[in-house]
This record gives sequence, structure tokens and C-alpha cells, in this order.
Amino acid sequence: MSDGTLFREYLNSIGILPGIKVDKGAKDFSCHPGEKVTEGLDGLGDRLSDYYAKGAKFCKWRAVITIGDNIPSDACIESNMNALARYASLCQENNLVPIVEPEVLINGAHSIETCNEVTRRSLKSLFNNLDMLNVYLPGTVLKPSMVISGQENQSRADRNTVASMTLECLQDCVPELTAGIAFLSGGQTDEEAETHLNIINNQTNLPWRVTFSYARAIQAAALASWGGNDENIKKSQEILFDRASKCSMASVGSL
Repeated sequence: MSDGTLFREYLNSIGILPGIKVDKGAKDFSCHPGEKVTEGLDGLGDRLSDYYAKGAKFCKWRAVITIGDNIPSDACIESNMNALARYASLCQENNLVPIVEPEVLINGAHSIETCNEVTRRSLKSLFNNLDMLNVYLPGTVLKPSMVISGQENQSRADRNTVASMTLECLQDCVPELTAGIAFLSGGQTDEEAETHLNIINNQTNLPWRVTFSYARAIQAAALASWGGNDENIKKSQEILFDRASKCSMASVGSL
């Protein structure tokens, strides 16, 4: 901060828990053209111990699943979900809450039915691996993508269909013990991301808290308005407040 206070200490002073992304990015998956596998497990235990000592309370690891011709392969899904589970177990061993992010990319012309099938495969593999490695689900947050048509699809599913298929997928694949679900916005427009979340939260008797972990859908418009120019700070903050407020209302179905 401008007064020399460490950012993590300032966050703590206003009731915000700091966390850190710990993966080292999605890299080309050997012998599997068009697919990625996330790296970063080497030395992770020592890094997590250091992050906890410095005040971190949670971590995040992102796996990337691409839909295309004959992909994703079982090898890609299993490799990524096993890495997510290994990361999660290391987090809990170091008193950190793991956010597990199995992102099925929106890129492509695929149908919502294809996305649904791939998302189900990914989530079932993820929770099988979490169970195999004794990860404590009440201390684990899932950050999934929504079940949605590819961006290039010429007849994309409507918003009620996205919300209903997403919710059915989660109810079928995510154990009720899971601490919570915090969606990524994943290439959706701001309005799509907030509307889908709002419709989902209009349902009753959900076994988990369903909320948002949006970056683009909260920050993008504000960053574009700011553009690095101090003259735009006030306007950009107003945009940021508006975006955060709408997402907050959507997280309780009151948008």
C-alpha cells in the first residue's frame, strides 16, 4: 500500500482473506495434440508451507479441458483431475483451503449437449480422484465452468437451458459435502454470467452455497474504462462497484 503496509495485512484489516494461485500454467500435453495439462506439482508442498507462513488462507489451481475433434481424451481429463486432487491434498496438509478449477473451455462451435457430456466426465473424474487421495470435501471449494454452448455455435442454448443443465450436472456429479461452488465466468458476457447465476440461485434446497468467482465479468469493463489513465479512476470504480453489486445479487437470486 502507499503507506508501506503489506497488501495482505491491509486485506486482513478489512476482513478479507488472502489467497494465491499456485499452478504454473497449462502446457501442451505430450502425445495429445490440442490438449493441455497443468503443471506445478514439483516442490509445491514447500511452497505451500511458505505461503501459509506468509498469511495465505486459500489457493487455486486451474485445469483446462478443450472440446474439439476427438478431444478431450480420457488421458487429458484423468491427468488434469489427478493433478488437481494432488494439489488439493497438499493444500489441506498445509492448512490451506484448495479451490479446484476444472475449466471446460467455451471456445469452439460445440453444442451445449457436448459441453454437458464433457463437464460430467471431468467432474466425475475430479471427485473420484479427490476421494482416492482422501481430500476433505467440506474444506474444498469447486470452481467450475457452466454447461454452455461454444462461443462459435450458431444456435446457442438460451439462458434458462444453460442454468437448468448446469444445475442438473452439478446435482448429479458434485457430492453434497463439498464446501461450496464458485463459478468462473469463462468467456461469457457480463450479462450472461450474472443472469445464469441468478437463475440457478432462484432454485430452492440447493445442498451447497452457489456463488461466483468471476474475474472478467467483474473487472473487464472497469479495466477498459480506466485504461491506465488516472482521470478515469472514479468512473472505473463506479463500474466496478456496479458489476460487483450485480454479481452479488445474482449469488442469492435477487438480481
